[in-house]
Amino acid sequence: MNRATTFLLLSISAFSIGLSGCGAETPEAGPAVSSVATTVANNEAASRETKSAARPKTTKGPEALPLNGDPMLLLSEDEIRDGWIQLFDGQTFAGWTPNNDVDWHITDDGLIEASQGDPGLLLTNVPFADFELRCDYWVAKDGNSGIFLRCVPDPTNPTKDCYEFNIFDSRDKFGTGSLVGRTEPTAKSLGEEKWRTAVVKVEGNHFTASLDGAPVLDFKDESKNLLTSGRIGLQKNAGLVKFRNVFVKPLGTKSIFNTKDLAGWHSVAGSKSEFTVTDEAISVSNGPGFLESDEAWSDFALQFEAKTNGDGLNSGVFFRLIPGTKKAPSHGYELQIENVFANDDRTQPKDNAGTGAIFRRTKSRWVVPNDHEWFNMTLIAHGPRFAVWVNGFQVTDWEDTRPGDPNPRRGSKVEAGPISLQGHDPTTDLSFRNLRVATYPAAE
Repeated sequence: MNRATTFLLLSISAFSIGLSGCGAETPEAGPAVSSVATTVANNEAASRETKSAARPKTTKGPEALPLNGDPMLLLSEDEIRDGWIQLFDGQTFAGWTPNNDVDWHITDDGLIEASQGDPGLLLTNVPFADFELRCDYWVAKDGNSGIFLRCVPDPTNPTKDCYEFNIFDSRDKFGTGSLVGRTEPTAKSLGEEKWRTAVVKVEGNHFTASLDGAPVLDFKDESKNLLTSGRIGLQKNAGLVKFRNVFVKPLGTKSIFNTKDLAGWHSVAGSKSEFTVTDEAISVSNGPGFLESDEAWSDFALQFEAKTNGDGLNSGVFFRLIPGTKKAPSHGYELQIENVFANDDRTQPKDNAGTGAIFRRTKSRWVVPNDHEWFNMTLIAHGPRFAVWVNGFQVTDWEDTRPGDPNPRRGSKVEAGPISLQGHDPTTDLSFRNLRVATYPAAE
């Protein structure tokens, strides 16, 4: 499968609190995809050659349009293994929803653009708690935009409903690099009508940011209005704004496998599978059977690496389980692992599932990985919403709208449950490593 090896991250727009700006003529767009070193230096963004399939031009509003050709895998292997995922795939608005009628659209060179409509946001469908965000943005002269952090779907007050990293050079108070209504930037860093790279890090009550490698923000929220999680949003307030290379890395993940033995895990009664530790990985062979965690999680981000050591093998990672028994070993949601597709078309996964699907609930939009190769998976489970990335590319965005039920096989379950690794049948031969979880703060 063709893969693009270019990279990097995110930027966004400013909040509507009576501010105004005016648009400008659009200059020639920069390269479709740029990359910025993980540590941005010398206030410059490094560029990389883009090796991507042609992208469709569309002026349609934000909706999960079908992929045209191979997906754009924009992150390096090291970044993917380090936990980075891409929030924008360069072709569609999969994983995003606007909160009003702003004319969000994707250009033929793979940019998110907007210039018309009342101030509004393009928001991720899942929230994030602690994270690092990187992206490129371009804003017109006197333009007004921003990056919204831990945001509610329809914010009205930037000191209570979100954290707005402002992009508004022509505003003196709470201008570019500030958190609107909360703190001024530590240094001025201005630049309109050119591509800039924003890096924002959010950990607990601590917020730091840089623009083109220069620090502009260092703030601890010690107010009563501390927000601990929420959506990421791109804003169009006034004038033309563009975004590209929108990436995020969940922070605060903790290992749930010590690489030496299966402490913290147990084999479910009746399992025939063999679970061992080899080369710092959990090896699963034979089957059927389940290796279940002793701990349980409700809202979380799970990241791990997996490899199918055979052709067309079937397995899964189960979550929010009812603790397994010999009679009912796997009553939970199943994150599918099966790198099989029909007609040489990765949009046609076997059994209408595919790696990254929530089995029997929704299919993977693209079968990204290959057998016999390590691949990375990220699952965010928050309330009834589930999002999955494979090698940094989002393949699933699904909400369980069924009535609530303690058994996920019968209905929507948001309560905590263990995680288990599946041995599917006698042909099972899989490996798992680098398993880690970040737990979302409890709702207040």
